[in-house]
Amino acid sequence: MSNTIALEKEAQQVIDKTPGDINAEGVREISDALRRLLADVFALYVKTKNFHWHMTGSHFRDYHLLLDDQSEQIFRMTDDIAERARKIGGATLHSIGDIVRHQRLKDNNESGVLPLEMLTELGADNLQLTTFLRAAHEVCDSHNDVATASLIENWIDESERRTWFLTATVQSR
Repeated sequence: MSNTIALEKEAQQVIDKTPGDINAEGVREISDALRRLLADVFALYVKTKNFHWHMTGSHFRDYHLLLDDQSEQIFRMTDDIAERARKIGGATLHSIGDIVRHQRLKDNNESGVLPLEMLTELGADNLQLTTFLRAAHEVCDSHNDVATASLIENWIDESERRTWFLTATVQSR
């Protein structure tokens, strides 16, 4: 049996055994949305840390600290996303390979990326994450999962703030 099929079987067994008032279809749809969000959040975290580590230039300190703050905020989301999927009876990510299979945000493996290009790319990624968060919120709403929707509302606010800071910083240069 392939690894993907085994993971899907495990996920279905968890859904079947977990009590709660969200039906199996809702658990499946919500946990799938959360799994994709978690993969995107991990991808954004790594990219933000990558740019933090490779920042250079006359505004190094300011940009370095901005990206450090943002990466910490992004990382704090990961446990809440994964645990929410488990609370409702769903499965979550198991590995780096799982992240790669589910992420929608693109990696950046280039060297020598200019500081303003880094900030611009991260601004676009955070904006895209906001779009993904809103879509996941709609899935939660369709299954009356107010607890997950409430968490997502806070993450939307955080991603909008990161987008604002990044785009405002780029516009001022």
